[in-house]
Amino acid sequence: MEELVNNEPVIKSEEVDTETTVTAETIEEPVAAPTEEIVAVEETPAESKEEPVAETEAVAEPAAKAEAEPEPEQESEFDIPATKEGIIERMKQIAESDEEISRQEVDILKSHFYKIIKAESDAAYKQYIDDGGDPEAYTPAIDPTEQLFKEEFTIVREKRAAQHKAQEQQKEENYLKKLRIIEKIKVILDNPDEVNKSYNEFRELQNEWNSIKDVPAEKSTELWKTYQANVEKFYDTLKLNNEFRAYDFKKNLEIKTALCEAAEKLTESDDIIGSFRQLQNLHQQFRETGPVSRELREEIWHRFKEASTIINKRHQEYFESRKEEENQNLDQKTAICEIIEGYDLDSLKSFADWNDMSDKIMALQAKWKTIGFAPHKMNQKIYDRFRAACDAFFTRKAEYFKGMRENMSGNLKKKMELVEKAEALKSSTDWKKTADELIALQKEWNGIGPIPKKQSTALWERFRAACDEFFEAKKANTSSQHGEQVENLNKKKAIVARLAAIVPEETPDLRQILKDSQAEWNAIGHVPFKEKDKVFQALRAQMDRLYDFLGESASKRRVEQFKSTISEGGNDRMRDKLVRQAEILEQEIKTYENNLGFLNLSKGNKGSSLIEELNHKVDKLKADLKEIREKIKIIDEK
Repeated sequence: MEELVNNEPVIKSEEVDTETTVTAETIEEPVAAPTEEIVAVEETPAESKEEPVAETEAVAEPAAKAEAEPEPEQESEFDIPATKEGIIERMKQIAESDEEISRQEVDILKSHFYKIIKAESDAAYKQYIDDGGDPEAYTPAIDPTEQLFKEEFTIVREKRAAQHKAQEQQKEENYLKKLRIIEKIKVILDNPDEVNKSYNEFRELQNEWNSIKDVPAEKSTELWKTYQANVEKFYDTLKLNNEFRAYDFKKNLEIKTALCEAAEKLTESDDIIGSFRQLQNLHQQFRETGPVSRELREEIWHRFKEASTIINKRHQEYFESRKEEENQNLDQKTAICEIIEGYDLDSLKSFADWNDMSDKIMALQAKWKTIGFAPHKMNQKIYDRFRAACDAFFTRKAEYFKGMRENMSGNLKKKMELVEKAEALKSSTDWKKTADELIALQKEWNGIGPIPKKQSTALWERFRAACDEFFEAKKANTSSQHGEQVENLNKKKAIVARLAAIVPEETPDLRQILKDSQAEWNAIGHVPFKEKDKVFQALRAQMDRLYDFLGESASKRRVEQFKSTISEGGNDRMRDKLVRQAEILEQEIKTYENNLGFLNLSKGNKGSSLIEELNHKVDKLKADLKEIREKIKIIDEK
C-alpha cells in the first residue's frame, strides 16, 4: 500500500532574540529533523523591550535630576484612555473581568499612566521655576491617583500570575489527554483487521487531538513525533478505497495551499515581528492538517518552507541589527556613567564649582536621552548605575548648599560686627593705629565665607564706605604733611652734599664736624618714605669714607649712629625686625659652614680659591651678626 504520510523536512526558525519568552508549543514538521524547530513566541512582540517601570512609589523629580528612562512608543491595538482616571478605571475593569489578561495591554496602560504623571510633574516644576522658585528647594507634590493605580495594578498582576499558573496546569492536563489519545490509536492498531471499521473512531480521535491546545514546550516535540508515527502507521494499515482517500488528500491539499499563499503574502509585509508571529500560527495549522498525495507532498512542503525561510531570515536579521545597535548604545551609556563617576566631588569648594559641575551633569543627562535602549538584560542595570551616579552628585550638592546656608547666617553676623567696628573708626584721627585696625578688619572680612546674596551688596557697600571715609581723611592729612617731609629731605640732602665736599686731609676738625653733622641729621624730622633709605645710604657712605680716614671701624660707627637714633620705648617692631635678620644670618652661616666641612673632607681642595671665598663670606656674615646683636642690646637697654 502507498505510504500516505511523507517525512517532510523541518524548517528551523532563524535564531530568535534570546529575550523572547517561549510560551506556545514548539512547532516542527514531523520526524525528518528532530533537532530543528519553529519556535512560537509569546503574545508580546519580541521587539517590545520596554524600559522596566519600578513598582515602588514613583516620584517626579526636578529637571536637574536624572529622569526615569522613557518607555518606547509602540503601536497599540488597544483603546487606551487619555486620562489617569480613565486608565485606573480600565485597570479596575481588567481586575474584575474573568477574561484572560493581556500583558501587552497592562504594560501599555502602565506606561501611559506614568507618562501622564511625568508630564504633570514637569509642568508643575516649570511653573514653579517660572514663578521664581528655588530649584534646590523644590519638592514634587504627591499624586494621590498613583496609589489607586498601584492597588489596581497589584490586583491585575496577581490575577495574571494565577492565570499563568492555571495555563501551565492546563498544559499538563492537555499533555495527559494527548497521551491517552495516542494510547487509543495504539489499541486500534493492535487489531489490523478492524482498522477499516475503526476509521470513524480514528477521525474522532484526530479531531479531539486537534481540539486540545498547548502542552508543555519541553514535551511537545517528542509527543508530536509519537502521535505522528502512530497516525502514519494507521494510514499505512487502513484499507480505504481510493476515492475516499483521494477526497481526504484533496481537502488537505486545498488547506495547505491556502497556508502557503498566506505565508507567501507575509514575506511582503513590512511588519517583520507581526509576520513572524503569524507564521507560527500557520505552522501550527500546517502541522495539524492531514497528508496530501505522495507526489505532491514534497512540493507543497517546500513551497511552505521557502516562504517560512524568508520570514525567519528577515526576523533574525532584524534582531541582529537591533542587538548591534543596542550594544553600541550600552557602550555609550557606560561611558557616560564612567565620566560622572570619575568626577572629583571633593574638589568642589564653592557655589560656582558646584553649579559648573551641575551644567556638566545635565549636559550628560541630555546626551543620555538621545541614546536608544541597551540590551534588555542590561538596560535597567545601566540605567540604575546612571541614576545612582547622578543621585550621588545631586545629594552631595544639596548637602553642600544646605551646609553653606547654615554657615551664611553666622557669616552675616560676623560681617555685621565688622561693619559696626569700621563705622566706629571712620572718624578717628589716630592715623597709624586706626589704619592698622581697619586693614586688619579688611583681612578678617576676606576670611569670612559668603552671606545671603540679598544682604551681601548692601553690607559690603557700608563696610567699604566706612573704610573709604577714613582713608580719604588720612590721605588728605598726609598730603598736608608732604611739604614738610620734602623740606626735611632737602635738609638731609644738604648735609650729605656738605659731607661729600669735605677733603679729610684739609679738614682739621673733621671728627667734630662728623658729630655735629650726625646731631643735625637726627634733629631733622621725617622725610618721604620712598626716599628714606636712599638718603640714609648716601649719608652712611659719606660717614664711612670720612671715619675710615679717622681709622674707626665702620661697624662701630653704624652702631653709634643707630644708638643716637633710638629713643626710649616704642621700638618693639624694630627689635623684631633685627631678630629676624639675626636668625637669617645664623642660618646662612650654618649653611656655609656645612659646605666648608664637606669641601675640607674632599682631597685636593685645601687652599683652593673656593674655600677661601667661603671663609671670607662666613667672616663677613659673623661680623654682620655681631653688629645686629649689639643693636638689639642697645634697644633692650633703652
